[in-house]
Amino acid sequence: MTGNAPPTTIGARVGDNNELSENNFSAPADADSRGNPHAGRPHDDRPRQHGKRPQGQQKRDRRDVHGWVVLDKPVGMTSTQAVAVLKRLFNARRAGHAGTLDPLASGGLPIALGEATKTVPYVMDGRKRYRFTVCWGEERDTDDTEGRVTQTSADRPTIEAIQALLPQFTGTIEQTPPQYSAIKIQGERAYDLARDGETVALQPRPVEIHELTITDQSDRNKTVFEAECGKGTYVRAIARDMGRILGCYGHICELRRTLCGPFDEADMIPLEQLEALCDRAASGEGSLADALLPVETALDDIPALAVTRADAARLHRGQAVLLRGRDAPNSSGTVYVTVGGRLLALAELGNGELIPKRVFNLTGLVASSGRKEGV
Repeated sequence: MTGNAPPTTIGARVGDNNELSENNFSAPADADSRGNPHAGRPHDDRPRQHGKRPQGQQKRDRRDVHGWVVLDKPVGMTSTQAVAVLKRLFNARRAGHAGTLDPLASGGLPIALGEATKTVPYVMDGRKRYRFTVCWGEERDTDDTEGRVTQTSADRPTIEAIQALLPQFTGTIEQTPPQYSAIKIQGERAYDLARDGETVALQPRPVEIHELTITDQSDRNKTVFEAECGKGTYVRAIARDMGRILGCYGHICELRRTLCGPFDEADMIPLEQLEALCDRAASGEGSLADALLPVETALDDIPALAVTRADAARLHRGQAVLLRGRDAPNSSGTVYVTVGGRLLALAELGNGELIPKRVFNLTGLVASSGRKEGV
């Protein structure tokens, strides 16, 4: 990236043609996304309270906070709950997540605060990686441990049989979403219809599974896999379909997301560490900015373009800028624009003209220059 480029130069890192997608981060778009997972559960009596207000933090007016927090979501917490907890801890005006994780799942839940919500589509469209365990011998109506058993088998697959099956689940495949999913059928969520006892006819759709490997089968009753897949893939459906083909049935009994777009396990922060940081910040011993990743972290696959302060002023007003001079790039497509090393806008570049599409107003709490060790 050209985040440190001086304001008097125009960088020429332009190459990819990435279209700006609609920012609708409340829609289901992730592997095992179900919208409101609790609403789609036939039996769910888990406690709903998670997180706590840090010591010394009083309820007060919300503030502007801009950046990403990649929460290492614990099992038992919904994605909506996680967003509410972080919004409270940071006392932030706006927050949203970039891809639902079921309560059963743990791992990376990228949460956008403030102006970072404008970059959510770029994370949602990125690759996801999961480590998951399939328990053999039972199929369940939710395709995971939280559902009702619908089929059983005493058979167990050999590792050779499973290995031989993997090519059928890599590349572009047709996948039928689970009955308990957030897909809409004539205006109603599939999980609502399933909860009411209706069998919904969900149509297969193409999904991309880039890689699927076995990582452990020390227990004949279950197998641990790792999968890297594209947007809209249901890991639960992989378990269901493998079990049916192998003739032994199967369902997800453990699921962890280890990659979500540009964010991997190294970026994740457990909730306990965030709460401890909030307590330290309240007593003047630290800053919540240390837990934030910069807004532009979500734009890793988009080329950066540095502009002068005069051009930045025009872009900030929503005006197009004609780039002149020998440093003007010849490429076209979406770029993210910086001035003085600071993110300014997402823009479309073509024929030497820069047209702003999304302008960022980064006033308030923003990410530190680098996350401190131990945060």
